[in-house]
Amino acid sequence: MRSVIQMTRSLKGVAKIVGILAGAYALAYLAFFVLQDQFIFLSKRLPPDHVFEFKQPFKEYFIKTDSGDSLNALLFETDESRYLSRRGLILYFHGNADNLQRWGNYAVDFTQLGFDILMVDYRGYGKSSGTPSETILYKDAQVVSNWAKENLDYTNLIIYGRSLGTAVASNLAAKVKPEVLILETPFDKINSVLYGFTSTYKFSNVNHIKEVTCPIVIFQGTEDWVVPMYSAERLKPFLKKDDRFVVIEGGSHNNLRDFKLYHETLKSVLLK
Repeated sequence: MRSVIQMTRSLKGVAKIVGILAGAYALAYLAFFVLQDQFIFLSKRLPPDHVFEFKQPFKEYFIKTDSGDSLNALLFETDESRYLSRRGLILYFHGNADNLQRWGNYAVDFTQLGFDILMVDYRGYGKSSGTPSETILYKDAQVVSNWAKENLDYTNLIIYGRSLGTAVASNLAAKVKPEVLILETPFDKINSVLYGFTSTYKFSNVNHIKEVTCPIVIFQGTEDWVVPMYSAERLKPFLKKDDRFVVIEGGSHNNLRDFKLYHETLKSVLLK
């Protein structure tokens, strides 16, 4: 009889713990749903008088949007003395965190191959004004593309997206038809990388790359805990015959450029 009573008490204790955990998850789920913008858009603002510092020269621009906000952009130009002519322009759409003070340090990976690269901060990031959203990021990418076409001298256009920026890049590539679309650590859709939480945003690379006609190159690391391999691999069925899915063994979400394979592939793609 005593053992039955003890078992009953134990079951009640387990049920209580389960109830507490379920309640905590429900509260966390609700909090994420209400505050999803703060979780997805990890922006860092910069004061208007911030002076960027990089190891290579750059030009700074403010690109106006239809709503009156301005997008802060940096143009890193290749060293023309090393090449007969510039090989093209890369439009770079960065991840969901920080601002151009961080992302501008990666420009050298492209300028050393003879390409100019235009990087832009999303609304609410760095010195860009306004507030980001999925629809706004897509519209602003088109604005940046139009501005580049009107103000910069180039023949070949490459679109590059990283992490959250892959959805922005693939959406734009479906519209403007660049020479190549390069995606670094792309997910299939945003909800697959939110650890069981749900966002009202779609950010679906799957939907976009179905409409992309140019060659696509994907870089993905095997040790990426932000965008797991399974999420990126769900894009494979939608790739064309000559598209490339490059797996970097040991690569994580933020260090693919530390690997030789990344640079070798980038060179083979851009200098073909």
